[in-house]
Amino acid sequence: MLDVRRLRLLRELSRRRTIAAVAEALSYTPSAVSQQLTILEREAGVPLLHRTGRTVTLTPAAHRLVDHTETILATLEQATAELAATRTELTGTLRIGAFPTAVRTILSPALVMLSTAHPGLELLVSELDPADAADALRSSALDLALLQEYDYVPDEPESGLDTEPFLEETVHLAALNSKPIAAQADSSWIAGTPGTLCHRMTVRSCEAIGFTPRIRHHADDFGTVLALAAAGQGVAFVPDLATHDVPPNVILTPTNIHRRTHLAYRRGTGAHPAVSAARQALRETVGRRNLTSGLLNHEPSVVNPI
Repeated sequence: MLDVRRLRLLRELSRRRTIAAVAEALSYTPSAVSQQLTILEREAGVPLLHRTGRTVTLTPAAHRLVDHTETILATLEQATAELAATRTELTGTLRIGAFPTAVRTILSPALVMLSTAHPGLELLVSELDPADAADALRSSALDLALLQEYDYVPDEPESGLDTEPFLEETVHLAALNSKPIAAQADSSWIAGTPGTLCHRMTVRSCEAIGFTPRIRHHADDFGTVLALAAAGQGVAFVPDLATHDVPPNVILTPTNIHRRTHLAYRRGTGAHPAVSAARQALRETVGRRNLTSGLLNHEPSVVNPI
C-alpha cells in the first residue's frame, strides 16, 4: 500500500525540483525527505528517481504516480468536506492567505461577518505575496487564498487547486503628472521587491511598450509606494484597491492594464462548509463595497489611458 504522506513528498518534488526545496517548504530535513522517497520507491516496486550526484529527476513512472496522487488527494479532501458537512455547527480552523490591500479592504470585514455567523470557527490569516499562495495551499498551510494575475503576467495553471474569478481592477499610473506610460521611459520607477508579482508586472508592462523601467525604489506596500510617488521619487503602478488614500499631489492615470484576483482552494475542498462560508463572506463584502461589477466604483483623477 502506498503511503499518502510519501506521495505528497513526491508531488512536491515534481514541482520544486530539489529535495532541499521540498524539505524547506514542508519543514523536513533533506535526509528525512530522501529517506521517505526511498521507502516510497520500495512500496511502488519500480524506480521513481534518477539520482546523479546531488541532482534528482523523476522517472516516467514517477510522473504517472504524481498524476494519480493529485486525484487521490482531491478525493481525500472531498471526503473530509462531506464529513464536515454532516456537523450541525461550523467549527475547526480555517487558514486564509491574502495580499495586503485585500486584507485591509476586503478580508477584514469578511472576517467580522464570518466570526459573527460562525463563532466556533477559528480564523487564521496570513498576509503574503500571491506568488507564494499556491504552494501554501498545496502544503495545507492555507485553506483558501487570493491569487492574482496581471496583464503581461498571466497566471499559470496550478495543479491540485481549483480557482474561481473574484475581482478585476484597473491599474493606474501614479505620478506627479498625467503623462502616459510611454512618456515615462526616462522617469525613475517604484516597484515591488524583485521576485514578486508586482515587480514582474512593472517590468513586463513597460517592456511591452518598448522600454525597461529604471527602478529606483522597491516597496511592497502601496501606501509606501504612493508616499514615495508624492515625494517625487518616481512613478508606479497602483491597482484600484490601493487608491483610497492618495496624496493630493499624486495624479492617477488609468491604464489598459488590469489585475485579476481569483479565489483558490485545494481541489476537493470547495464544498467544505468552512471554505464555502468564507467564499460567500468574501463575495458579500465585495458587493457591499460597490465592487459587484468587478471594478471599484470611484472617479479617477485623470482619464488618460495608454
